[in-house]
Amino acid sequence: MMTIKQFVFNFVSVNTYLLYDETREALLIDCGCMTRGEETALSSFISDSNLILKRLLNTHCHFDHILGDSFIYKTYGIKPECHRDECGAGVPSISKQAASFGIFKEFEDIEPEHFIEAGDEIRFGNSVLKALLVPGHSPASLAFYSAADGVVFTGDALFQTDIGRTDLWGGDHNTLVSSIKSQLLTLPDNTVVYPGHGPATTIGYERMHNEYLA
Repeated sequence: MMTIKQFVFNFVSVNTYLLYDETREALLIDCGCMTRGEETALSSFISDSNLILKRLLNTHCHFDHILGDSFIYKTYGIKPECHRDECGAGVPSISKQAASFGIFKEFEDIEPEHFIEAGDEIRFGNSVLKALLVPGHSPASLAFYSAADGVVFTGDALFQTDIGRTDLWGGDHNTLVSSIKSQLLTLPDNTVVYPGHGPATTIGYERMHNEYLA
């Protein structure tokens, strides 16, 4: 049975998810920690819970979701994993992205360990996530779905009664709506949606109440 620990990191309140099960093996989704205090909060929880961090997944490579990748690599020796089309494709470096939001600081870009393709199974401990390709907010954003636990981690594709913005690098509104409908709204209604920002919701609720998906 998967346990989900949620952290809210950095100045735009990114949801970082730490997943683990009875084996104590764990993975991170969208590590957004930016400050020393946020890094300590994450590493202390991992240590205090006797977890073995195995993998770091990026739903997409917008800077607010990957601010902690360098910390994870330096602390645990683990590099991020994402879809190959998130690298390049007109997406600037993390420092250039941050500068466009008024943050003029040098950040280290960590090259992915390997790339995740649509349909890949991501395993840790006794748990399995399936990668779903949901482009539109970014060139090749991924969602990670656990059928056994009835949860999906959607990054910035789908929020509670909202969808991701499409005016950033590689964004396209029609592509996003189409991919949400084909990849996410086809999941069972009781699937819990854990988004990149804001509160959790369910697929059924979004099917009924999200005006962008009508």
